[in-house]
Amino acid sequence: MSKIPVIAVMATGGGIRAMTSLYGQLAGLKELGLLDCISYITGASGSTWALANLYEDPEWSQKDLAGPTEMLKTQVTKSKLGALAPSQLWRYRQELAERARLGYPTCFTNLWALINEALLHDKPHEHKLSDQREALSRGQNPLPIYCALNSKEKGLSTFEFGEWCEFSPYEVGFPKYGAFIPSELFGSEFFMGRLVKQLPESRICFLEGIWSNLFAASLQDSFYWSSEPSQFWDRWAQDQANLDKEQVSHLKIAEPPTAAGKIAELFTDLLTKRPLAQATHNFMRGLHFHKDYFHHPHFSTWKASKLDKFPNQLTPAEPHLCLLDVGYFINTSCPPLLQPTRDVDLILSLDYNLSGAFQQLQLVSRFCQEQGIPFPSISPSPEEQRQPQECHMFCDPAQPEAPAVLHFPLVNDSFRDHSAPGVPRTSEEKTAGEVNLSSSNSPYDYTKVTYSQEDVDKLLRLTHYNICNNQDRLREAMHQAVQRRRNRRQFRRE
Repeated sequence: MSKIPVIAVMATGGGIRAMTSLYGQLAGLKELGLLDCISYITGASGSTWALANLYEDPEWSQKDLAGPTEMLKTQVTKSKLGALAPSQLWRYRQELAERARLGYPTCFTNLWALINEALLHDKPHEHKLSDQREALSRGQNPLPIYCALNSKEKGLSTFEFGEWCEFSPYEVGFPKYGAFIPSELFGSEFFMGRLVKQLPESRICFLEGIWSNLFAASLQDSFYWSSEPSQFWDRWAQDQANLDKEQVSHLKIAEPPTAAGKIAELFTDLLTKRPLAQATHNFMRGLHFHKDYFHHPHFSTWKASKLDKFPNQLTPAEPHLCLLDVGYFINTSCPPLLQPTRDVDLILSLDYNLSGAFQQLQLVSRFCQEQGIPFPSISPSPEEQRQPQECHMFCDPAQPEAPAVLHFPLVNDSFRDHSAPGVPRTSEEKTAGEVNLSSSNSPYDYTKVTYSQEDVDKLLRLTHYNICNNQDRLREAMHQAVQRRRNRRQFRRE
């Protein structure tokens, strides 16, 4: 078994566009007979909706995906006005009141979760995250991992303090702290590592509301998110260089506030306050860290924040978690795959951004460089930047511990002229190859909650085609992963 490479699928967010595209690409992998080679599938934001749907069926990857795809089409193309009908609003109110009675914190994210469920389903689903263990009982499906980001309710943006949180059918937790709990206990009350009050496990829609939580963002997060990614990453990196030089005293002497200081504090609160902050009982509450904990080799220091030097400033000191969409830091679900224990050899990177085909992957690379995590350099050529193709390979022979990345941006390249790999379109079929992926006027903008039948069909066919049209590169990458696995074993022995 040690000679078999570990291959993972990494899907980004992107609302209904991401959900639809992931269906098309998984169908392509299934058609090529490669889906059985996948050990992990990670998702963020919209791509988690697809995974949550698929894993309701314990045998989904062993079946034809035509049935689930037809169900997807029905939900994507239906009118969404019913989600705000008076009868639905009354149902939301009743369920939220019951959750509050049980002891769950009240927050807007819970309402968003119920609205989101109504947008994607015809009726409430009783499915829970722990129920997905049945889909893994015989190793018949890849392990799904869903991503969120924990931040501060006020005072700091996600670029100043953020912690990756991962959810799987077995456990939920923070790799940074090495703290995990069984998934059915997420939301229950803990103190100092002990279960204080067990609450009923939430329906999975409430977790989908967390994974795609766009409402806990602060103004500063939104400014970062709406600007050019490379620019705000450069600003962030410069901030960290300044922080590294800063000498932080453990003893602060209070000084009388000045008028200018009060104005600056007010302005900072305005920029960093999260008016619709998500709230979940913090299962790490009360965990104790001694003064030198951040020097411990197994503590994953968040190098972006000086708060790591102060135990009482970290998440174990907070009564609640503040979880939001990872897109407010980097639109990726890659970090869980970079844990050394997962030992991933090849990542199939499925990117659903409408602009910047390599930007998010480049941010991942820079993040890994800052954190000292093995990851290949993402350096596309000027031609690739100008005209991205369907598939790009990135690897670094000098870093045998780093996974290779086979990157699939969302592009309409040869699909324009081919209805299937190697099958040119007839003049009558040309319109079917025109898929508008413009960042300014695309029908697949993340704000769109309803697609036309034509648009959803085009997106499904495009993403399915982009996978199938690169089957040779996929198989070659998998063969190379076998060799990389051998090289990594040799590297470790040395």
